[in-house]
Amino acid sequence: MKTSVALCTYNGEKFLKEQIESILHQTIKVDEIIVCDDGSTDQTTSILSEYQKKFPELFKIQINETNLRSVKNFEKAVSLCSHDIIFLSDQDDVWVGNKVEKYLEYFSEHPEISVLCSNGYGINEKSEILDVFPIWEVPELLRQKGTPMNYFDYITFIGNIATGASMAIRKTFVKDILPFPSVKGFHHDEWIALIASSQNKFEILNEKYFKYRVHDKQQVGGVFYPNTEKRKKRMISMHTMDPDIKDFAFYKSALKRLSGSYQKNKMLAANADAWNDIFENNAERAKALFIENKKQFREKFPLGFFMLSITDKIKGKRQL
Repeated sequence: MKTSVALCTYNGEKFLKEQIESILHQTIKVDEIIVCDDGSTDQTTSILSEYQKKFPELFKIQINETNLRSVKNFEKAVSLCSHDIIFLSDQDDVWVGNKVEKYLEYFSEHPEISVLCSNGYGINEKSEILDVFPIWEVPELLRQKGTPMNYFDYITFIGNIATGASMAIRKTFVKDILPFPSVKGFHHDEWIALIASSQNKFEILNEKYFKYRVHDKQQVGGVFYPNTEKRKKRMISMHTMDPDIKDFAFYKSALKRLSGSYQKNKMLAANADAWNDIFENNAERAKALFIENKKQFREKFPLGFFMLSITDKIKGKRQL
């Protein structure tokens, strides 16, 4: 299988070289690197030009005439990729040296999978590995507990667990995911994972094949938590719709997630024509779960439910 990299850049001069070097020094070399720059005003395009001069057959660089923003910039980059497996790449992370090799092995052994992600390390601005618990370990923790992992329901009702920085896609699957919908607060990686998991074509490897950088200017964060057993147990409880113990915190979190899921799926149904039925159904399922959990919440914690309902109504939180 031949490989493409869809790399999107925007004012990424600080960490771009380290990311590109980690791509170039894979145990199995990539076959093309498609770069779409979104109108950088720093030294990003100069750095890219240097690499293109060194590797003219490898790098293909597009400079956007107007700023597309992240989702549509990745849509463009993916659409320009030519080869069998397309790796998405942010500009500020780092790939582990055997990432491409291990992904290709998995794709070869699992023809039913079209979108693949992995676990990863957290690193700081100095590229030092952080002692943190990544959200990408939740599926494995749930499996160890004996809880079946339904990625589609997880992403739909609990939250996105797919990170574009770790994502690779079969070229044959691109027709199913383009164009990316334009929905405020909704990212391309979640879209890709939703469509793939709706067809049972999505998987997350528990091995760590990339290093996700934590810094002030990153667009999406919130993937790392304190690396303690207490926190892990809490994550297991909060990342399932049917935990062993449904306490006040569970219901409070569940209603927030389900109201958000309902609103998001209604917007997706209105903006993703080819998949309208899936998202309309998701919205109805989210609504039903919201009503059921709200009923349980009221019965188990009547006083707390009453007080929270008052503040939520004022703030517009946990509402359908």
